[in-house]
Amino acid sequence: MANIISDETIEYVGILAKLELSEQEKEQAKKDMGRMLDYIDKLGELDTEGVEPMSHVFPVENVLREDTVTNTDVREELLANAPGEKDGMFMAPRTFE
Repeated sequence: MANIISDETIEYVGILAKLELSEQEKEQAKKDMGRMLDYIDKLGELDTEGVEPMSHVFPVENVLREDTVTNTDVREELLANAPGEKDGMFMAPRTFE
């Protein structure tokens, strides 16, 4: 199948890509796009019967850990690293006046 790309299509793609193409570049782009579409058509001819669709080349499994709640009171341990402490909260020097 010969995919023929029009001049209008090349102009439109150039506008979308924000490219200014010379006439020679436009002609080359028409040929390249035509070849790409021909290749896509050729791929469409392949027999994919019995081939399972995939989203990734390797089998991907969910590797997240179990979400468990661990409510422990570690306030004292955390406040031990604070530069200062007041009423169970961090106190730090001001960063602006």
